[in-house]
Amino acid sequence: MQYKVNTPEEYIESIPEERRAPIEKLRAVINENLPSGFEECISYGMIGWVVPHSIYPAGYHCDPKLPLPFLSIASQKNFIGFYHMGIYADHQLTQWFQEEYAKVVPTKLDMGKSCIRLKKPEHIPYDLIGELCTLITPEKWIEVYEGNLKR
Repeated sequence: MQYKVNTPEEYIESIPEERRAPIEKLRAVINENLPSGFEECISYGMIGWVVPHSIYPAGYHCDPKLPLPFLSIASQKNFIGFYHMGIYADHQLTQWFQEEYAKVVPTKLDMGKSCIRLKKPEHIPYDLIGELCTLITPEKWIEVYEGNLKR
């Protein structure tokens, strides 16, 4: 679900009350653990973190006017979505995350290509998500992104 908002704070105010605390905690964990250089913004109607044009002037290949997306969180109809483009683009990172998730969450991982569907707030692996956030710098993400574009 996309919300017509301009800031992460407005986004949080616009979502259902029961989703606010988990989204706020996810946002805090991400902001505490992402390497410097990523910028928080509203991206595609969600709270997002991007590589800004000041670091990567080429922008997103689908629309170069937009900064390079990396990570987003969103309140969807039936779950909280955690979207991590590094998981989509790096098979080794995907495997690592799947293995670690199984160690700390009692329910089966519900995952798409870049989307992790967090259906039960009490099962959100905040520490694991924090660790995942530390693993890719903006420079590394650009390298992985460009490597996948050239394939």
